[in-house]
Amino acid sequence: MTGIVIAAPASGSGKTTITLGLLRAMAQDGLNVRGAKSGPDYIDPRFHAVASGQPCVNLDAWAMTPDRIRSLAAGDGPLIVEGAMGLFDGAPPDDRGSSADLARALGLSVVLVVDAARMAGSIAALVAGFAGFASDVTVAGVILNKVGSPRHEGILRRALSATGIPVLGAVPRDAQIVQPSRHLGLVQADEREDLDAFLDSAAALVRRHVDIDTLRQLLRPVATGTHAGLTAPAQRIALAQDRAFAFSYPHMIADWRRNGAEVIPFSPLNGDPIPEADLVYLPGGYPELYAGQIVGSGFIQNLKGTALTTDIYGECGGYMVMGDGLIDADGTRHEMAGLLRLETSFAQRKLHLGYRTVTGTQGPFAGHWAAHEFHYATTINAEGDALFTAQDAEGNDLPAMGLRLGRAYGSFAHVIDAMC
Repeated sequence: MTGIVIAAPASGSGKTTITLGLLRAMAQDGLNVRGAKSGPDYIDPRFHAVASGQPCVNLDAWAMTPDRIRSLAAGDGPLIVEGAMGLFDGAPPDDRGSSADLARALGLSVVLVVDAARMAGSIAALVAGFAGFASDVTVAGVILNKVGSPRHEGILRRALSATGIPVLGAVPRDAQIVQPSRHLGLVQADEREDLDAFLDSAAALVRRHVDIDTLRQLLRPVATGTHAGLTAPAQRIALAQDRAFAFSYPHMIADWRRNGAEVIPFSPLNGDPIPEADLVYLPGGYPELYAGQIVGSGFIQNLKGTALTTDIYGECGGYMVMGDGLIDADGTRHEMAGLLRLETSFAQRKLHLGYRTVTGTQGPFAGHWAAHEFHYATTINAEGDALFTAQDAEGNDLPAMGLRLGRAYGSFAHVIDAMC
């Protein structure tokens, strides 16, 4: 098992497109290639999975121990890890959880994708600075992205020759592979009817402009680990899963199944009945975009009935659906399940973002957890007992998070992994 980390000096450099092109091209060549994503990202991994034909895992160097990361990375075939933000960007105060930390945990080298659109000779200083910044992180190669012309490429290559770091490719600007996005990131993979065509185009672009054979020579053995995974919160779990409830972590669902739980997916948007279960798990997603359809499908009424006999846990978007009402971007209020005294609004947007540590004494996620918060919804009203005490990444106390009432539990925190 070998791998490499695809990182960049900053967000927006083109890591995702290059990674998807590599995954698709290597899969087309018959390799059992796999993708992984650094950090708390629900959207990019779905693209990785389609590009490679293999499941993609989140590897989070802030929320997970090195042993946990290595266990999740295990598998057959080469592993292409897409970093997040800039190579050394992590959580405050010490940038813990960066792509560099992930490279350290896995023992892998880094290929740096650089947006060269507005650069010439200065690119050498930038790349040399990243390569020399940390002695335990190896920048083994560079891929130039958004190159303007053959002449521009020649200037960049000559400047980089002094660094001794190989240039693995020079990818030109290509408006055909710009991906549509919305408030939480890229438009989801299953919403794109042109997804396969896009991935094939990305692979063709990478084949033309990146030396994949040389990149494969830079793959290093992935460090191995053993970890038992998460204990399931119930024996039989009904999992909401569709475009409105898409943000569940594959590693968590896989752990539950591996440790003996039965996990039964169902689609609220399609009007699927809620399966008989010990726990109904409503993950995050985009309920603010589908609120009318959620109500029209009959799911809200089904959820009210299920709450009489079954534990229900809502996370972020799922939490919003469990409240009394949800106000969409147009200012229209939609009656939700009323399981919690909660009113939320997407019309009044405010970004809430950051790692959290949360501790609960009741509910399916009682215990001490590493978590993440990323949403734009505003809480208009929240009444009742809190679910979690919370701290930010720097250890500062935050207001209590979430609510609990009867058999209903929820919060805006996305649980990632158990804290040791």
